[in-house]
Amino acid sequence: MSPKEPEIRPLAVIPVYNHASTLRQVAEQTLSQLADVLVVDDGSTDNGLDVLRGLDVHTLRHPTNQGKGAAILTSAKYAAEHGFTHILTLDADGQHDPADLLLFLPLLAENPDAVIVGCRDFSCPNVPGASKFGRSFSNFWLRVQTGVRLTDVQSGFRAYPVAVLRALHLRERRYSFEVEVLVKAAWAGFQLREVGISVHYPEKSKRISHFRALHDNLLITLLNTRLTARAFLPLPHRQLGRDETGAISALHPIRSLRLLLAAQNTPRTLALASGLGVFVGAFPILGFHCLTLVLLTGLLGLSKIAALAANQLCIPPFMPAICIEVGYFLRHGRWLTEISFQTLGYEAHIRLLEWLLGAFVVGPTAGLVMALVVYALARPLQTALARKERT
Repeated sequence: MSPKEPEIRPLAVIPVYNHASTLRQVAEQTLSQLADVLVVDDGSTDNGLDVLRGLDVHTLRHPTNQGKGAAILTSAKYAAEHGFTHILTLDADGQHDPADLLLFLPLLAENPDAVIVGCRDFSCPNVPGASKFGRSFSNFWLRVQTGVRLTDVQSGFRAYPVAVLRALHLRERRYSFEVEVLVKAAWAGFQLREVGISVHYPEKSKRISHFRALHDNLLITLLNTRLTARAFLPLPHRQLGRDETGAISALHPIRSLRLLLAAQNTPRTLALASGLGVFVGAFPILGFHCLTLVLLTGLLGLSKIAALAANQLCIPPFMPAICIEVGYFLRHGRWLTEISFQTLGYEAHIRLLEWLLGAFVVGPTAGLVMALVVYALARPLQTALARKERT
């Protein structure tokens, strides 16, 4: 018998800061889609909540402006206290179409633990050039930091599981919050998904935006620097709501594969990541193996932890020695049998060349063998995990 599907109780959330001219229309349209709507006034000075008189919406107010992230966290606290499972955030400036709220609900039913981002259709008129650049910029860094591909990281039209927001340790409180929450949710093992939405940009003279280009871009840059530095560390991230016992290590392959499969990896992606870890480890780039693997796994959407764990098998002297021997054989047609200060000292630059030459043979071969072994081990483990979840 399949487990009972969890009940989804969504709360539409409209963070607002000095949007009195557009707020009522957005709130009315949102009410026509969802019965429960919360407006969080983040310290507005235009008495914006007054325009909501007569509407059946919940309201909260910060006495001073604290930032969009702070407003979202306030709404998550309210949602948890009142039994809502998810909050769906949309902007108060009329940029988003509340009718698109219904597009999120089927995805929430499929995966209640996922954070879902609305991907804006930029084929509409009046799209600011800064928005196009900012979207591409943020998409790239999310991919480097997490390996996840999204097409609109900067979109504020989103669905958040309340439990995820309450579990993550989030430091940002302004616009940079929307980058931080995606990265840390992915690190914690939660899926990031997206759905296409429409968007409306008025003419520049009529546009309402409180994004401070210099200040907020500086905060986002500092955040990306910090998150990228953490992504470079060869340490696993804490997996929330999953089996957290043990560590990922090449010395404990079965236990490690179980943990990685529980974190939404597949046998195929783990095999590719492990093969990549050994392939890169064969090359003479001492001190840069970890950095190279973090960048490659991020760009390819593979498990950083699996790649770094497999790379542990390439620790000197064994892998370099094999590569040097193969490289020497390719150059001279015989194996290097004399190990002396002459061959490893004075001729070190020649051994480096032979190491590089041998790596082009040993790297792909060892990487393929590692990938096949990992796949053969992970496939039955995945089947066992799926059987356990069904029961």
